[in-house]
Amino acid sequence: MKPQNRPPRPVHTATVRRTEQLTPAMVRVVVGSDALKDLGPFELTDHYIKIKFGDVTRTYTVRWHDRAAGEMALDFVIHGDEGLAGPWAARATAGDEIAFMGPGGGWAPRPDADVHLLVGDESALPAIAAALDALPADARVEVFLEVATAAERQPLRETSNTTVHWIHRDEHGMGYGEALTYAVETATLPEGDLEAFVHGNADMIKPLRHHLFNVMGVPREHVSISGYWRTGMNEDGWQSSKREFVAQMEAEQDA
Repeated sequence: MKPQNRPPRPVHTATVRRTEQLTPAMVRVVVGSDALKDLGPFELTDHYIKIKFGDVTRTYTVRWHDRAAGEMALDFVIHGDEGLAGPWAARATAGDEIAFMGPGGGWAPRPDADVHLLVGDESALPAIAAALDALPADARVEVFLEVATAAERQPLRETSNTTVHWIHRDEHGMGYGEALTYAVETATLPEGDLEAFVHGNADMIKPLRHHLFNVMGVPREHVSISGYWRTGMNEDGWQSSKREFVAQMEAEQDA
């Protein structure tokens, strides 16, 4: 039987309402439209949309969504003039229009887990911040976040049960994700039913997947782990090779 073609995903439009320079290398763009009042509720903390730049799409996590106001916030990492989305966000002004598809997503923290482990680099910071916002005040949370320098740290929702470990790449002289991987592998985590959200550079996903599943024995269903990007690849290149990367990693580690 011939597989049926999926119907095209609807394309929505929204207008930039305001922007905010969160850190030297991260800009928040808040967009709004009547369509955003009809989308949702956004009950997952890793919700993302695909923004259209001509014939090309780029995927970004929704930092927050205000259904009543018809607004959502998108945080962009800026690498100078490199890429499509970053330069657009750096120049965005009120009134600019975007076209997007979504939202998609598949994860939210379980409120009843004993320990929540949240790990990522700049690309995962919006989703991790959204998870912290959603967790109950008494949740035990261990957060490991890697950023370029101390200037890239952001205020996060923290309680007396939250421990945030910031890793600054400029202090270690290591590649993306290497110091973060080491910090997680050598950490002493609280005991109990642990769930983990680990996202960011694909080259850190492989050792951390091994650590969680093969060393710590965390059940697969309690872990959300995936590479958002990979060093030396744009999004198109990474997405086209991601399936092969994941299949090879699973074959090696699950043997």
